[in-house]
Amino acid sequence: MPAFETSSPLPGDGRLPLALGLAGLLPFLAGAAAAWLAPVAWQAMAIPAFLAYSAVILSFLGGVQWGVAMSLEPAGSDGFRARLLLSMVPSLIAWPALLLHPLTGAWVLVAGFLLVRLHECGRGSRELLPDWFQSLRTLLTVVVVACHGLVIWRLGVA
Repeated sequence: MPAFETSSPLPGDGRLPLALGLAGLLPFLAGAAAAWLAPVAWQAMAIPAFLAYSAVILSFLGGVQWGVAMSLEPAGSDGFRARLLLSMVPSLIAWPALLLHPLTGAWVLVAGFLLVRLHECGRGSRELLPDWFQSLRTLLTVVVVACHGLVIWRLGVA
């Protein structure tokens, strides 16, 4: 995948999306680290907090697709309807994942993040979304999935 770039025109400071995206990774990184390094009592809080944050962010990614449909798809088109319907899927994956055993829920959330990324890489999204967004989302997804991998590993060891 290409390195993060801001070759597409961005409003204002082109570093803002990168800074906000990286800031959004902090709870993932902290939660994954706490699952391994924190005292046991804190680990018991860190893992559910990690999973809850993951579910929130996965739902947020569905909202991004809703916004893309509303602003970039022609109203009433097949693409508009499909993107609106698909924008609901991340929330419908994230919320039930929180009701499952933490290990299973973490796997479900990983699947959700990967499905969203696959959709973003599809032809219809590549045509609508700028290159900088694609690069940023790839970076963020790799880190998020890696953090989930650490939490999954910890839950499997526990």
